Amino acid sequence: MSARTSPISEPVTIRRAVAGDARRLTRLVRGSGAYEGKYAAAVAGYRVGPDYIQAHRAFVAVDADEHGGRGRVLGFYSLVLAPPELDLLFVADEAQGRGIGRLLVAHMRSEARAAGLDRVKVVSHPPAEGFYHRVGAVRIGTALANPPAVLWDRPEFEFRIPSE
Repeated sequence: MSARTSPISEPVTIRRAVAGDARRLTRLVRGSGAYEGKYAAAVAGYRVGPDYIQAHRAFVAVDADEHGGRGRVLGFYSLVLAPPELDLLFVADEAQGRGIGRLLVAHMRSEARAAGLDRVKVVSHPPAEGFYHRVGAVRIGTALANPPAVLWDRPEFEFRIPSE
């Protein structure tokens, strides 16, 4: 089994993102293989800044080797509370297929529930549509292209957050 498809073998911690993570998160977004080719322009100048991290509920999945913020960032997400939206969800290319995205979504659902939300919208990158289906999101529509920023239509999903 290759590293890309092997299950999580080392402990993974999900922690609140801090301002010092901004550069690593920006690199993860800009380096994402999902945004190659016709999608590259969408993330070319994208920046996850310290201000963004402070304004939203951003969480980072890190491997067990993280000491003082120097370990591998495996992925991250950002939950916006008003209106409720999963704004960003990225998994490092080398960590894909190992359950990191599923862990991040489960964590996001828990955070949304704790914040009193009953649903969370996500506008998906087209290649991620299958992932969102697999983790329980329901298709609710289509976000139309918005040139020059986004040149393609994107599927809209919703996570329903049951109360406990």
